[in-house]
Amino acid sequence: MKKERWTLDQMPQQTGRIAVVTGANSGLGFNTAKALALKGAKVIMACRNVEKGKLASLTIINEGAEVKPEVWQLDLASLKSVQQFAEKFSKSVDRLDLLINNAGLMAIPYARTEDGFEMQFGVNHLGHFALTARLWPLISLTEGSRVVQVSSLAHRWGKIRKEDIHWEQGYKKWGAYGMSKLANLLFIRELSNRLESRDISLMALVAHPGYANTALQAKGSRMQGARLGAAFFDLANRLVAQSAAMGALPSLYAASATDVIQGAYYGPGGIMKLHGWPKEDFPDRKLVTDNAAGELWDISETLTGVRFAV
Repeated sequence: MKKERWTLDQMPQQTGRIAVVTGANSGLGFNTAKALALKGAKVIMACRNVEKGKLASLTIINEGAEVKPEVWQLDLASLKSVQQFAEKFSKSVDRLDLLINNAGLMAIPYARTEDGFEMQFGVNHLGHFALTARLWPLISLTEGSRVVQVSSLAHRWGKIRKEDIHWEQGYKKWGAYGMSKLANLLFIRELSNRLESRDISLMALVAHPGYANTALQAKGSRMQGARLGAAFFDLANRLVAQSAAMGALPSLYAASATDVIQGAYYGPGGIMKLHGWPKEDFPDRKLVTDNAAGELWDISETLTGVRFAV
């Protein structure tokens, strides 16, 4: 990877490319969508809350987007919504250059998705797994396309609980978050392994934002009515975190840089990988293995009922 700082000024022009960014109405997703739109990409902002998405889209347009972003409804906690989004998309366009699987939940109270999955695992991993699979025919036919999955340093405290995948026993909100972020890395590990066996230009990559100032950190505390916890995260965000715009740079690097490596993991290059400019990082090698990736792939296909034609 290049030693100099990689900034948006070095990001290649994206004119003519079509990108889907999940969770694009705020935080990392908003900054990712904005940067792509300002560089000329046609961006589909896939949001659960369409009204918030429309407001975010107007901000991007007012900042000078070359192509007006479109806001489409997508609820990753519903496999039906994922299917409807993919079917609409496949009928509307004939290519997909970038799929940025960004949306996520962090350390929330126990809940289940519409399909009965533990909410964090269901949204952060299974929803994106199903979305990628359903959009795969378009992705695989688009020359130079990329799938970028947003994970987290929190994968290091994750463990795939095969015996209790939905945390029906002893739920721990941070443990569930770590498991979902580990699942993100394992998903791309297996996908990139399958792609490497074929002579095609498609790439699958992972990014993490380090510690970025977004609303995610305090959301779980607010959902529980824990004002002190929410206040702690708000203060930490102000004092310690880097901006959401900086946190989005590793995703944008993975999506557009010319020197990325198949299956690689990108994040901030500063102290403790919490801040700084994009750089290749390395996940926990004891957790992210080919065997674990293959096992999770099979579990994910069984749970979602969706299969990849890789």
